[in-house]
Amino acid sequence: MNTDAIIAHARARFDHAAAKRILKEKYQGKLTFAYNGGMFKATPELIVFLQSCETEIEVVLTDLYDNPIKANVQTLRTLVQQRYREQMNAWLVEYDELNKNR
Repeated sequence: MNTDAIIAHARARFDHAAAKRILKEKYQGKLTFAYNGGMFKATPELIVFLQSCETEIEVVLTDLYDNPIKANVQTLRTLVQQRYREQMNAWLVEYDELNKNR
């Protein structure tokens, strides 16, 4: 392999890694949303926690900025699940497109 081919290969790998990192940052940001005066991030952990509180109507959670926020369990769980599914599916579509163009 000549030097130009090695350099081109290294640049392509670097560009792909950078694009992958940027894509992750984009969708990590889109997982954040406001609810009842607080900022939350849709995560599997939050979904599971809210499912474990199924028998309760309201719960007090700390948001991303460590502020205590009173939340309706059912409403917040629905919002978190919806946001998580939408953004993860969109991320997968863009990720697959990125890998096709590789």
